[in-house]
Amino acid sequence: MSGDAVGQAARSGPVGVILSVDPDRFAQVVEAARRVGLTVTGEQQILGSLSGTIAEDRIPVLAAVDGVESVDREQIVRLPPPPDPPIR
Repeated sequence: MSGDAVGQAARSGPVGVILSVDPDRFAQVVEAARRVGLTVTGEQQILGSLSGTIAEDRIPVLAAVDGVESVDREQIVRLPPPPDPPIR
């Protein structure tokens, strides 16, 4: 595999996303999102959001699904360990 092919594969690997969707059509939007490649990992129907993973190069297709209001990448925040407690 050439360096370009490796880079392309890395760019289209699965990424975590959070979607805001039309809550009145939640079930239909979830099914349509699955059809374009979303692997659903969480559903919050009352909030009108769901989370999942999808190949990075499929995000524009997912964003174009009727009823999807926004697609945001999941952000992972890593905090440093707490400092050692003072010696008493």
